Amino acid sequence: MTMPTPANPALADRITGSLVGAAVGDALGGPVEGYSPEQIADRHGGRVQGIVGPWHGDEWRTARPIAPYHKGDGHITDDTLMTHALIRVYGKVRDHLDAYAVAEHLVPELMTGPRWIPELEREELLLRRVFLAEQWLVARLHYGHHDPREAGSGNIVNCGAAMYMAPVGLVNAAHPAAAYAEALDIAGAHQSSYGREAAGVFAAAVAAACAPGATPASVVDAALGLAKDGTRAAVAAVAEAAAHHTDTEAAVAPLRAAVAPFDTVGPDYREPSLGARRPSRLHAVEELPIALGMLLVGGGDYRRTVLGAVNYGRDCDSIAGMAGALAGALGGADAVPAAWAKAVAEASRVDLHAPARELTAVAQEVFRRDRERRRAHEAAFAALTAGGR
Repeated sequence: MTMPTPANPALADRITGSLVGAAVGDALGGPVEGYSPEQIADRHGGRVQGIVGPWHGDEWRTARPIAPYHKGDGHITDDTLMTHALIRVYGKVRDHLDAYAVAEHLVPELMTGPRWIPELEREELLLRRVFLAEQWLVARLHYGHHDPREAGSGNIVNCGAAMYMAPVGLVNAAHPAAAYAEALDIAGAHQSSYGREAAGVFAAAVAAACAPGATPASVVDAALGLAKDGTRAAVAAVAEAAAHHTDTEAAVAPLRAAVAPFDTVGPDYREPSLGARRPSRLHAVEELPIALGMLLVGGGDYRRTVLGAVNYGRDCDSIAGMAGALAGALGGADAVPAAWAKAVAEASRVDLHAPARELTAVAQEVFRRDRERRRAHEAAFAALTAGGR
């Protein structure tokens, strides 16, 4: 049996590293989300190297298209808020989740119980912070009474479901196929097509990153082994481009070129093409392949991987959040710069470690239930095949 070591973190350490790493990546990417690498470099006098303030400085309250959100200064965004909401659902169910759990538990998380929203600097319903693609959950499930397994059909196809699927990978740590299947079921309530596929593949990648001895290459291999259609092709193309680079800054343009044929948004992130975010077997969300590509280029190092994702621009809070979840799962809690984690926790007024403790307990409970179910099935199957019949 492989024992946990600093180079091979234990489950609790990997879960903490993944969730804290995702939140920190999200917070670092928030203030430069939507901009190009060139715009980011011009605004900040070079590459972003850590936590930065709002793009428009003190005018963030009225500046468009940012207002009324205080993005920057270490504030987490909706990616982390949704991730923590899903963890609370796991804390209630304490078992594997499905689309019905989304309807029964996640939707009320969006609609009830005001929470501190860092970007709004006030307590508010989570529903008031998330965007239309997530408000869709409430419209379809609470008001429309749609079958949860199919409620995602008709929503725009983006990374909305994928961005908060890290907990699914962590509950299924070291079992990518199980994480993939569970995330696909959960995401059916939210997304369809390659948006739903991205949720499954991201959860699988996080699960693979938790395996003893995991590397960036093994994580990508696990993703490729499960991904379908355009998502698989996009991950493969980005991985091939990443193989030629060890510097994340130099890799930005090649990675973008590799994913561009699969991305429906187009070159101007703030002005999507007319065919953007529609179902297709040929396309993929941009965020997941780029996160995996930066993980490869950065060699799994948290700082290099996440800063590469941040300086990529475009939807870089989600890219950096996914990349941070993967790098954090590989390296454990110590991989995430403590100063960044402390600053984000304080600025966002959130305990970044409490969700990790909760999810670790849930993951252990679920594993025990899985073991009991597996043994019951083995016993039943053995009885069915006794005597070689």
